[in-house]
Amino acid sequence: MADTTAARRIAPGALEAFVARALEKVAIPPADARSIAELMVRADVQGSEGHGVFRLPQYIRRIRGGAVNVKPTIRVVREAAGMALVDGDNGMGHLVMRFATGRAIEKARTAGVAWVGVKWSNHAGPASLYATMPLEHDMIGLYLAVGNANHLPAWGGLDMLLSTNPIAVAVPGGDEPAIVLDMATTVAAYGKVKTRAQRGEMMPEGWMMDRGGRPLTDPKRSNEGFLLPIGGYKGYGLALVFGLLAGTLNGAAMGRDVVDFNADDATPTNTGHCIVAIDVAAFQPVAEFKRAVDALARDLRNSRRLPGFDAVRLPGDGAHAAREDRLRNGIPLPPALAAALEQLAKELDVEPPA
Repeated sequence: MADTTAARRIAPGALEAFVARALEKVAIPPADARSIAELMVRADVQGSEGHGVFRLPQYIRRIRGGAVNVKPTIRVVREAAGMALVDGDNGMGHLVMRFATGRAIEKARTAGVAWVGVKWSNHAGPASLYATMPLEHDMIGLYLAVGNANHLPAWGGLDMLLSTNPIAVAVPGGDEPAIVLDMATTVAAYGKVKTRAQRGEMMPEGWMMDRGGRPLTDPKRSNEGFLLPIGGYKGYGLALVFGLLAGTLNGAAMGRDVVDFNADDATPTNTGHCIVAIDVAAFQPVAEFKRAVDALARDLRNSRRLPGFDAVRLPGDGAHAAREDRLRNGIPLPPALAAALEQLAKELDVEPPA
C-alpha cells in the first residue's frame, strides 16, 4: 500500500459523486456512470490505488478518443448450463464485468459451478473487485484477465507479447475475514509503476529490467524495459496460460493483438476476462466449510514466526485493513493525484472532488 502521509483524505461518497459527474460529462448514461464510479472508488477503498480513480483521466481520454462505446449492449452470445460467453460491445469494463459476474452467480445457483468468459470489454479495475462479488452469495469467486498492455516478454525473449495477466480468488470465511488473493503474474502490476511515476518515486530493484538485463528503477523510463514475472519462468507460464483462458478462449485479444491502452486512445482493446463462481453448498454445508476456513486461518495466523516478522498475514489482510481505515477516515489522495483530478474537473467543467 502507498505511503499516505502527505495525502489529504476524501470521503468515499464525495469521490464517487465526482467520478460519476465526470463520466456523465463524456456521455456515459447516469445509471452507468454511478455503477462505474462505485466500483472505481471501491478499488481505492480496498487500497488498490493503481486501479481506482487514478485511472479516471485515462478512461476519459479513451472515451473522448472514441475507443470506448458509452452506450453498449452487453449480452450473452453463447450459453450452456454452467457457462456463458459475454460480448461487452466495447463498453466500460466495470459494466461488462458486473454483468458477467452476476450471470456467473445466477448460473452457479443451479449448476453448482459456472464459468463466464468475456470478450470486447475494457480495463475493469482490480481483479478482486469481481472475485469478491460471489462471497455475498456464499460462493467462491475466481477471476482471470488479459492485461491492457504488453510489458512482459516470453522467458528468455525480448518481444513484449504478454501482459501482467492477473488472477484473483476469494474464499468466504465465517468469523474470520474472507481470504482474497489478488495478484499479477509479474512482480508488480504496471499500475504500480504508473503511480510511482506520478508521485516521483523510484521502483525497488526486481520490478523491471532493461533490455540489456540491468535493473530498471526509474518508472519514468519504464518503456526502456519490461516487467519481471513472479517466480521466473513459472510466472511467465502463468501469464501465458491465464491469457489463453481469459483471452484466446473467448475470442478476445492476446499476444501481439493486445492494444496498449496507455499509448492509444482511439483503438478498442477487445479485453478478455473470465469469472468463475463456485457454490459452496454444492460441495458441503456452508457453515461447515466456513468453520474449516476459519480454523485454517487461525492456525496460520498463530503459527510460529521467523525473526523479524511481527505477524503472519493472509491474502486479503491488507485490503481488509485499508477498507476499515478508509471507510472511517476517508480515501487518501496524494498531491499529484489530487492535482490531476482537479485539472480534469476544470477541463470537464464539473465540480472537483470536495
